[in-house]
Amino acid sequence: MNFNLILAFVGIALMVGLSGIGSVYGLTICGNAVVGAMKKKPDGFGTYLLLSALPSTQGIYGFVGYFMLQSYLVPEMTALQAAAVFGGGLALGFVALLSAIRQGQVCANGVAATASGNNVTAATMIMAAFPEFYAILALLVVILIRNVM
Repeated sequence: MNFNLILAFVGIALMVGLSGIGSVYGLTICGNAVVGAMKKKPDGFGTYLLLSALPSTQGIYGFVGYFMLQSYLVPEMTALQAAAVFGGGLALGFVALLSAIRQGQVCANGVAATASGNNVTAATMIMAAFPEFYAILALLVVILIRNVM
């Protein structure tokens, strides 16, 4: 059995799985707010849709991370490479998970405020960029890990 390869694949699974789960939760949180907002102000759907799509990017980051590291997933990989893939996957997976959930909450509040007649779409997008920033940093770590392997 090649334990290095197994460790690397566990890291990839965590990266893609956790980032995807985070996006699902974030999208659902905001999607629920959109459904409620449609009852109050149905003509704002375009704005609601824009805000509700933001948490989907973290899942994409997990997928991009996989593509960045897939060339190292070979039976001859070293223990150091396997540990790097595992660590990068773990970091991106958990950061993206929490980032997407919290971003979904920010966007859901923005949707609710917009439906109540407040003009907060631009401010919500700015505030939603803050949790997104940390998911981008985690993806950057995966890119940097790839460059040193």
